[in-house]
Amino acid sequence: MSRVIFDIETAGADLESFDPEVQEYLLKLAKTEEEIQLVRESLSFYPNTAVIVAIGMLNPDTEKGVVYYQSAEAQDNAAEPAEENGITYRPCTEKEVIEGFWDVIRKYDKFVTFNGRGFDCPFIMIRSAVHNVKPTRDLLPNRFGNEHIDLLDKLTFYGAARRRFSMDMWCRTFGIKSPKSEGVTGYDVKDMFKAGRCKEIAVYCAGDLWATRELLFKWEGYIKYPPC
Repeated sequence: MSRVIFDIETAGADLESFDPEVQEYLLKLAKTEEEIQLVRESLSFYPNTAVIVAIGMLNPDTEKGVVYYQSAEAQDNAAEPAEENGITYRPCTEKEVIEGFWDVIRKYDKFVTFNGRGFDCPFIMIRSAVHNVKPTRDLLPNRFGNEHIDLLDKLTFYGAARRRFSMDMWCRTFGIKSPKSEGVTGYDVKDMFKAGRCKEIAVYCAGDLWATRELLFKWEGYIKYPPC
């Protein structure tokens, strides 16, 4: 059966960009400067306060993929796709990023994520609605079925394990190269996006795809029963 891995990168808006009423709502529980800073840093985590900067998709079996990413050049119709190491990088607007995702995902039988149920899938669904883009399939099917393999679910045995470690920690545990080892994390994406470093974000997203692929093979070969 065909399958695809996907991962998203997001960037929150500046707190000051919201209406005063929204700022008040977002800060209603923040009493100290540290708490206010935490609110600022958390804006990238919610589709109400952030945009999708990139969506990467990789077929783990053919090692071919695509990263749709926001780029200022796409606004001027001056951007061209480029291919590197089996990944095609396509500069887009946010709406085009989302449309590209839905066009690809509908062609696969299964999809694989790391914490997709808790983050990527709901985020994509809400941002799709913002742009009036209709879904082409259910991103949140039966949690215990085989259509969506969320590796965070699998590696924590559906919550039986006490702690939900990050993908970086799982990569380090299994000796897999982590994209975070290059000095970039999800917290850096907002500043990179503001600085126009869009292609770098896309490459970072691709790194997450390759790491997820290795985690998938580790789970399939040595944890899942019966192993593949």
